[in-house]
Amino acid sequence: MIKKYLFKIVSILCLSLILQFFCETYAFSPSNEKQYNGIDVSMWQGEIDYELVKESNIEVVYIKATEGDRYIDPYFEINYKNAKEVGLKIGFYHYLIARNEEDAKVEAEHFAKTISDKTVDCKLAMDFESFGELNIYEINNISKVFLETVKELTGKEVVIYSDESNAREVFSQELTIYPIWIAEYDVEKPGNNVKWNNWVGWQYTDEGIINGIEGYVDRDYFTESIFVNNEGTNEKTEENSENEEQQTKEYIYIKIKRGDTLTLISKQYNTTVEELVKLNNIKNPNLIYAGNSLLVPAKSNKKEENSELNSTIIYNVKWGDTLSNLAKTYRTTISTLVNLNNIKNPNLIYVGQKLIIPINSSVTVEFYKIKYGDTLTKIAKMFSTTVAKLAKENNIKNVNLIYAGDSIRIEF
Repeated sequence: MIKKYLFKIVSILCLSLILQFFCETYAFSPSNEKQYNGIDVSMWQGEIDYELVKESNIEVVYIKATEGDRYIDPYFEINYKNAKEVGLKIGFYHYLIARNEEDAKVEAEHFAKTISDKTVDCKLAMDFESFGELNIYEINNISKVFLETVKELTGKEVVIYSDESNAREVFSQELTIYPIWIAEYDVEKPGNNVKWNNWVGWQYTDEGIINGIEGYVDRDYFTESIFVNNEGTNEKTEENSENEEQQTKEYIYIKIKRGDTLTLISKQYNTTVEELVKLNNIKNPNLIYAGNSLLVPAKSNKKEENSELNSTIIYNVKWGDTLSNLAKTYRTTISTLVNLNNIKNPNLIYVGQKLIIPINSSVTVEFYKIKYGDTLTKIAKMFSTTVAKLAKENNIKNVNLIYAGDSIRIEF
């Protein structure tokens, strides 16, 4: 009798050890040890006092930006502005309702355009949880198209927001290339998940109470992996500073002469070999050809007899740009832009692509970022011009329809 009792006790202990081993082996754990207190918000929280939120030790806020192919959360702009002012780390999410892959692309474009002028600190999130009559195969294809399109259009990393059940039963192994922001409530830690090894975000309650917010708010823990890699931080990065500097510099083309080297040319034009290589997409710095054109910063007074002396800028392509619109904006031609930039397909330019654009030095141009409440009439009065001129210069078809966040060209 005693032997049977001891055997039972030993068996239970062994079983406990085995279960503990497997739970630890397959534990669904945070991607990093360091974690940040966060919330995610939308119109349902109303107006938020972000100073009080920050005083409550909140470090990260995910803001709902868009839903579907047209909807923008009515508190999107004010949430972004006020959260940014107090120095919170900011992320954006889109509520996906697509029912096919084409819808997914359109929604991704809407999301990307809406956030295009915003500084983002965290990976862009897909919230896909209302599936209707979609099957698992369709859900995963739609998700894949949306995530890939957002990443391509914005140049930012993406993350999947999902409850534990959908993460386990609906989303496929193929999607685990993207990190997971898991939602699971009333647990000490998220449950084991056989697809993702770890999480970058954990929404642990939808009944959080925070100073500065009336009513409930979602509460989250985020790991360092939720942040984009030196993109979108509140501090100006070296790359961003360089891009801004490039857009204000002037450049000229010179003809390479026999005997020229990049070292010699860099000294003549007060620049570096590295900058010349980057500006001209040179693969081998030791190999340049006499007779070819070379773009150089117009820093010196030196002028070559055979130089093309048009002033130029380096322009970073933004969402919605086309060669046609850029040609009109900068009073040049599509063929000029194609030739200057060695573009093979004039109908295909990419967000973030750098284009060389000639500038008409006889015209002074300023760009104004449209704010909420602005109208063309109001902007025209601010800059002592006319609505008709602004519409013509910016190819605006409906003078009563302009969008906050877009830039408008003012010519003097």
